[in-house]
Amino acid sequence: MRLSDLQNKDVVNLVDGKKVGNIIDVAINSDGKMDELIVEKSKFFVSMFSNKDEVGIKWSQIEKIGEDVILVKIVL
Repeated sequence: MRLSDLQNKDVVNLVDGKKVGNIIDVAINSDGKMDELIVEKSKFFVSMFSNKDEVGIKWSQIEKIGEDVILVKIVL
């Protein structure tokens, strides 16, 4: 799977069922492995929880990568 394939998927939080946003980048650790997905937050997440417009989602928070959606578990 390529990064461009992931960028076309919506990221949805399993905790509340809301769309978190869309992937805009990935963070690579010092070992050269992808550490987390950088997600541009949807308008709801930006206005309600912080003034930052992106969030990092660690691989351990990803529950499932489907055809159209990436399901994550983020407890706010």
